Amino acid sequence: MTATDQERFAGQKRLVVVGASGMVGGYTLRYALKNATVGSVTTIGRKTLGISHPKLTDVVHRDFADCSSLAETLSGQDAAVFCLGAYTGAVSDAELHTITVDYTVEFARVLHGRSPDAAFSFLSGNGADSTGRSRMPFARYKGEAENALLAAGFPHVYLFRPAYIYPVEPRKEPNFSYRLLRATYPAFRILFPNQVIRADDLARAMVDAAVRGTGNRGPIFENRDIRALEHFLFNSLH
Repeated sequence: MTATDQERFAGQKRLVVVGASGMVGGYTLRYALKNATVGSVTTIGRKTLGISHPKLTDVVHRDFADCSSLAETLSGQDAAVFCLGAYTGAVSDAELHTITVDYTVEFARVLHGRSPDAAFSFLSGNGADSTGRSRMPFARYKGEAENALLAAGFPHVYLFRPAYIYPVEPRKEPNFSYRLLRATYPAFRILFPNQVIRADDLARAMVDAAVRGTGNRGPIFENRDIRALEHFLFNSLH
């Protein structure tokens, strides 16, 4: 971003988004670019997004096991939304732990070192278990990552635990369960409203929490809480 751009966006928040090529990360990026509170967006991922926008700096980083080279990129950031993850069953158990825990902890280490006052929104998941006793690896690993973030020293950490995330736009579903949920979503939303959330609504809540705060809500947001937070933040803007 040029000095002119920095002057134009003075007083607005500098936001970094990790995992913008994914479903929730993609909506996070779209909303952040339209959000007047956000002056600049830095995306970090394994491949370029192929998007051009005056607010956007797209950084390619292939090895999240070592984020040391991102130190300059992560300097002076006001907030981060971390959406990097993997579906259970799509990778081995060891790789799931690496992606869910190790990558999160390493990124947080470098971010906190260069932007210690940044707020951090983390895409966790329904059932995340901070006690480490769950039989489900996904739940244990998400809980482990949550605990690490809460202990990392950031002034504000927001942990989002959505249940079923409705994709909104058609996509290739990762497995049969997701295909079934998408097909039954209209009825599921009516019968179990607190077990579903739209991907774009989730993204808005994560961005707004990071750049505007949550009115002393949190730090953990279950699916019901995310819906209430999104409603609260929307109303506070209007």
